[in-house]
Amino acid sequence: MTFTAPAYQGLSQDQLAVLVPELLLSGQMIDRSGMAHLISAFGRDVMGKVAIEEWMAASPVYTHRMRTALGIDGDGVEDMFKCLQLDIGAPPQFMDFRYRIDDEYHGSFVLDHCGALLDVEPLGDDYVTTMCHDIEDPTFDATAIATNRRARIRPVHRPPRRPVDRTPHCEWTVTIEPDRDELPLPPDSVDMFGTRAGQLVLSPIDTTETDGWVDYRGPLVEDLQFAEWSTSALVRVAEEVALQHQLLSLGFLVSLRRSAESEAQVTEIFRKQLTGIAGLAADRIRVALGLSADAAGLAGVLALHPCFGPVQYTGLTAEADGDTVVVRIPQESDAMTDGGWVSILDADHVEPLQAAATAVDPYLAVADATEAGGDLVVRIVKTDSPRKEYGEVAVARFSGGASFEFVDRGRSIPITPVGSSA
Repeated sequence: MTFTAPAYQGLSQDQLAVLVPELLLSGQMIDRSGMAHLISAFGRDVMGKVAIEEWMAASPVYTHRMRTALGIDGDGVEDMFKCLQLDIGAPPQFMDFRYRIDDEYHGSFVLDHCGALLDVEPLGDDYVTTMCHDIEDPTFDATAIATNRRARIRPVHRPPRRPVDRTPHCEWTVTIEPDRDELPLPPDSVDMFGTRAGQLVLSPIDTTETDGWVDYRGPLVEDLQFAEWSTSALVRVAEEVALQHQLLSLGFLVSLRRSAESEAQVTEIFRKQLTGIAGLAADRIRVALGLSADAAGLAGVLALHPCFGPVQYTGLTAEADGDTVVVRIPQESDAMTDGGWVSILDADHVEPLQAAATAVDPYLAVADATEAGGDLVVRIVKTDSPRKEYGEVAVARFSGGASFEFVDRGRSIPITPVGSSA
């Protein structure tokens, strides 16, 4: 019997509450996959340049989208912090932001745990400085201006850590001053707003639902507990987070083209980035949702995989029939028009799909890939011999995010502004 794997709309509230943090963490892991190949090809300085440009291109766009989706319509630090909690640059617990609100336009945050820092510290102070100084300064402001263009995020202290075990890992202030010049949108983000991804219409939130939060108009809370959100709100958040992946990959692509020697090199590195995160995220999604390590499990993973969705953007579908999975990718879609990840999949290059299959069950392998009826049709079957994990996936597993475990932090607790009598 054929099983058509559901997209986010087909999941239960409980499943979505587990999946959303995984999707946020997956977005953080994109750079663990891509940046290693940039360092190999161009060195640390170009890696830093691409990281800055990709995040400055994408984050103002996806932050604006999340604000609109969840009714985060203010322009203060509380509103900015809400957006950070739903940003792939700050996945919960792995990047453990602790927020303080002094008043409407002043606040601060520390990172009690920075998974990104722990990934980079073994590489030495130069790499730490590239990430925590060179990259963070412009990209934090690019994220902040989606809430208020007079916002500035500035360090109190940050790595390299002195002493080496200093905690919290860093501290930053956020200020919004009325007499300060407004920062412009980064030019690449202006272009990104005009992409199909930037303009994509996703599932509406049913504001009449009574099974949880339908927006984030209430107070900022210490830790978002997604089990407290309504089903349709979680569907929309999952779709937006998957789209954050796509926007970041497009920003990566734009910047990569400025440094690469040829379009062939661009495609090679872009495919390696996708292959690495495809395998890593597939592994985590299957385990998190308790999906089976077989064809049905793979179909389920692919339908939920943020690198191959959301379905409104890519059109990807996956069906399982016994030990066979059939994946269909339309050759005309918004994702194809934008020239993002799925556009580099063709009959001769399905490595990212094989990486996902291997992560679910090493005995699942691509049997053939053909173009038929306007779709790329990829057939994945059970084999007698296991497939070895791709090197690109092994590189991405260098990150602590590969084995990171989320913990239950109880209910959402509102953050009381300093000096409030509440």
